[in-house]
Amino acid sequence: MENIYLLMIIALAGLAIADLVVGVSNDAVNFLNSAIGSKVISFRTIMIVASLGIFIGAISSSGMMEVARKGIFNPGAFMFDEIMYIFMAVMITDILLLDFFNTLGMPTSTTVSIVFELLGASVAMALIKISAIDTETISDLAKYINSDKAIQIISGILLSVVIAFTVGALVQWISRLIFSFHFENKIKNFGAFFGGIALSSITYFIFFKGLKGTPYYNDLQGFIEGNELIVIAGSFILWFLFSLLYIRVIKRNILAFIITIGTFGLALAFAGNDLVNFIGVPMAAYHSYEAWITSGIDASSFAMVDLAKKVPAEPMLLLIAGGVMVLTLWFSKKARTVTDTEIGLSTQGETREKFQPNLLSRLVVRGVKNANAYVGAILPKSVQESINLKFEKPVIQLARNKDFKVPAFDAIRASVNLMVAGVLISIATSYKLPLSTTYVTFMVAMGTSLADRAWGSESAVYRVAGVLNVIGGWFFTAFSAFLASAIMAYLIHLGGPTAIAILLFIAILILVRNYISHKRKSEEIKEEDRLKKAESSSIQGVIQESASNIAHVVKRGNRIYSNAIVGLAKQDLALLKKSKKQVLKLSGEIDELRDNIFYFIKNLDDSSVGASNFYINILGYLQDMAQSLEYISKISHKHINNNHKKLKFNQIKELKVIDDKLEILFADTENAFKSRSFEEIGAILNEKVELYSMVKEKIQTQVERTRSEESSPKNTTLYFSLLLETKDLLNATMNLVEEYHEAHDSSIKPATIQVNDEEIIDGKSQEKEE
Repeated sequence: MENIYLLMIIALAGLAIADLVVGVSNDAVNFLNSAIGSKVISFRTIMIVASLGIFIGAISSSGMMEVARKGIFNPGAFMFDEIMYIFMAVMITDILLLDFFNTLGMPTSTTVSIVFELLGASVAMALIKISAIDTETISDLAKYINSDKAIQIISGILLSVVIAFTVGALVQWISRLIFSFHFENKIKNFGAFFGGIALSSITYFIFFKGLKGTPYYNDLQGFIEGNELIVIAGSFILWFLFSLLYIRVIKRNILAFIITIGTFGLALAFAGNDLVNFIGVPMAAYHSYEAWITSGIDASSFAMVDLAKKVPAEPMLLLIAGGVMVLTLWFSKKARTVTDTEIGLSTQGETREKFQPNLLSRLVVRGVKNANAYVGAILPKSVQESINLKFEKPVIQLARNKDFKVPAFDAIRASVNLMVAGVLISIATSYKLPLSTTYVTFMVAMGTSLADRAWGSESAVYRVAGVLNVIGGWFFTAFSAFLASAIMAYLIHLGGPTAIAILLFIAILILVRNYISHKRKSEEIKEEDRLKKAESSSIQGVIQESASNIAHVVKRGNRIYSNAIVGLAKQDLALLKKSKKQVLKLSGEIDELRDNIFYFIKNLDDSSVGASNFYINILGYLQDMAQSLEYISKISHKHINNNHKKLKFNQIKELKVIDDKLEILFADTENAFKSRSFEEIGAILNEKVELYSMVKEKIQTQVERTRSEESSPKNTTLYFSLLLETKDLLNATMNLVEEYHEAHDSSIKPATIQVNDEEIIDGKSQEKEE
């Protein structure tokens, strides 16, 4: 029987490595987003600094392993086999839950997930034990569970969300009033003072959160505890003098140094304190196995009082864990996805919004605007103008065709993010208040974004919806972690080793499926078929770029239309659903191009402003094509999904003839634009006339058929709708071709101006022959 538990230990070791990977992928956002978003230090430097913080934090984190052993449940109330079932349930649930959030690109708390998983599994196991003992009732649950700790954690979560957002917003607002967005000169005067505050805060954070609970803190405990104010004051003076020297003598950017040290501090605290979330449970299981194997007692009779003892140091395991975390940080693509979510919500400029507005976000934005209007009515205009001046954003002049990515936010906000998050986490740690570093860092970043007016009228409703989605995800984490872990523990109790094997197999399948799904989403459309934003500043360049987009839209439109017709003919619901997804993706890309019109017009040369009319018209026709394809896909899917009568053989035959002709027309159009063979456009227009006449003829045929033999109103409506929308699709396509043809011709013809009896062609004078 002991071989079963040895296999469980091996399985838990594998789960620990997997949990490290998915955990770091989610929590990397905590310490990377400020440095990455501000771009004041290189990405390579950010990763090196974060890696050092993680590695040092990992090898000094053994003191935090107590949480997994006795923080949530009373280990002495459970037998060895029950403890192993709890730990297996927790680890399987944790990996699946964190990977789910990583795939969505949503930051969540690994601390909350592991705590509620331990709570759920131990509650389930306790209820099983209570049900088997006649003398115990549900009121005896307190004997097994540390319920006070669970309530403390939940209240800590709620408080940390509100406090972090409020304090972050307030400190950022004050900082912006002092420095404004034009802070380069003011940093020279006030930078040493700001550096002293920020760096002393981060230093305090490193000691109280990064090192507290580690063996190394014991050497400093006597000096620090009880002398906090002296330590902070001394630290401020030292960092003030250092910042003064750094700015005035070395003449370097103190903000970059603050962000570097802050990133190191958060990475150190993350690894030092959150490593328990990933390997705490497997280590506790290993120590339980060691205690049981030497006892000689049956697994179902050996009480796990040993887990209440001090955690033995495991330097080699911590070293391996630190290495895995560092490698994950460098190579995990899902970590970048989660980071992109937070940076996107806090970016100062325009960006592609990931979240769609909802009723609650609209109500929140409307309420804040009304409150702002009320405050505006109270404040004197001179005060408002003075404040607005401080929040006036700098205009960055870029050279034409210069590829430059503006930082998501500036170094002032990045420094405030790190400073405020560090201070709040330090204070909570010193008062032994439980909180999630993820929740604090995220809500501080959102608070500073709000104070910095990053959420303007153009983006507020999307950003608020994103924040509400993330916060909702946090509560979902707690609820789903508790429930899923409890179910896992119950299933393992029923099935024993067999249930564990089955659950592990299912977990591996889900992880592989999520990996494939994430990879597919990242490469949903081949690069050569993706629509590209116009970047040229001349009309000729725009014409060439638009030719590629037209070829891609026509190619994808051809496939979408054929799928809809074939799906109708075969009553293939899966193919029709695929067609709907394809056209929605196409419409989304065209919408992105339209959203970029503002920047496109700004980038045009003064001599090529006429290109804007051409580009706007082209996008209009592309959108008309997408709308026709979307309607055709939608009504076809709806007809089959509602189990209506199949189209008659003659109707399907006629639609297939139209589809074949349209396929040839679209293929010729695609080839013409792909190869830039514009002499073929005349022949394409002739094909359109022929196909257009055919569609009109089919409409008339259906009218006669309806009067004499048609008996299904649904079929008739569908058939007419398909033919009429096909006409619109043809019109939009040919209007686009003609627009392009005219613009191309006019752009390559030499400009000819009549002056008296001379023609000036390309600046040369020629006399007209009489």
